[in-house]
Amino acid sequence: MRAAIGKYVVLPSEEALTAVTLWVAATHIQTALQHAPRLAVVSPTKGCGKSRVLDVLHETVYQPMMTVNTSPAVIFRVIGKNPPTLLVDEADTIFGPKASGDSEILRGLLNAGHQRNRPAWRISGPDHKPTPFPTFAMAAIAGIGDLPDTVMDRAVVLRMQKRKPGEKVTPFRSRYSVPELNALRDRLTAWLGPLRGQAARMVPQMPVEDRAADTWEPLVIIADLAGGQWPAQARAACLAMTRHEAAQDEQSSLKTRLLRDIHRIFAQADNPEALATQDLVASLLQDAEAPWAEYGTKGLNAYHLSNLLRDFNISPANYRFDKGRQAKAYIRNRFLDAWARNCPDLVEAAPEPEHGAAPARMPQGRPPAAPAGTLPVGPPGGPAGPKRAL
Repeated sequence: MRAAIGKYVVLPSEEALTAVTLWVAATHIQTALQHAPRLAVVSPTKGCGKSRVLDVLHETVYQPMMTVNTSPAVIFRVIGKNPPTLLVDEADTIFGPKASGDSEILRGLLNAGHQRNRPAWRISGPDHKPTPFPTFAMAAIAGIGDLPDTVMDRAVVLRMQKRKPGEKVTPFRSRYSVPELNALRDRLTAWLGPLRGQAARMVPQMPVEDRAADTWEPLVIIADLAGGQWPAQARAACLAMTRHEAAQDEQSSLKTRLLRDIHRIFAQADNPEALATQDLVASLLQDAEAPWAEYGTKGLNAYHLSNLLRDFNISPANYRFDKGRQAKAYIRNRFLDAWARNCPDLVEAAPEPEHGAAPARMPQGRPPAAPAGTLPVGPPGGPAGPKRAL
């Protein structure tokens, strides 16, 4: 199974390949487990192989239920005593800033379903009786960008990247790929079926604690059942991947703090169209309670600021200020999408215009200069900034 998965997808590391293999096997003994780890398949952009991972999982996990969009009511009704394995693609459309109100219900369902005996209660049936709906089921969730923190905290995380030019995979073709993977799935089922009782009694030694131990325990149980090199590989993967996520969380928290501080600085300046890079850096350094004065070896500088904002598709551009002064600057509207996604409490929804009302007037301000090698300011989600001439 490990070789087959590695044949069709390029995963971030050997530890990730080990983790996915064990996760697939764990779906076949869900009924014996106390926790149902999520598999978060995330990437910074499209074309990184997330959907191909789900294709492979669909042919190897226990009783797959694939969906790209669904309602909480459907999920509540398909999870029972013998739950399917949920495979959710395009999760960024479910949890993004424009998602419907159902996204919070789905998030709560995914969080509750990580642990056995956490039902969701609903009024159901012609008699309108309070009815518990099971939530316990393993789930793989793929999307661009991180999933909600509470889901990521309950997940084995695969951070997918685009393949390098020299990295090759076998094309996934249903005609021959599906029978091969289904045969491996059936062998897993035959092997693990008689071991459910033993798996339910196992209390493996874990290299991590608390929720990380809950999430990884099913994978380690599978590894201990397999024996050989698997117990050591599983624990090594657990340590490596949880440490990596801890580092990601620390960096992510720092970046979120940066977005909030920049939002405050723009607001204090009465939300101008742009702030010069040097002025923005100086304002960040003036906050004695912020980490920016101690960032790096000599405090935050323009280079550090650009690096921290790069993942949000935000970069400085040439801008012409009053009195003809031109300087590198950060355009406020480039932050709108990042604020909406990462600091939604800071963003107020714009009121809908009344029927027949004139469209809102655009704010006044000087347009940015567009010398050679730059792009004009675009709307949120548009070009990230000036392109360098090759």
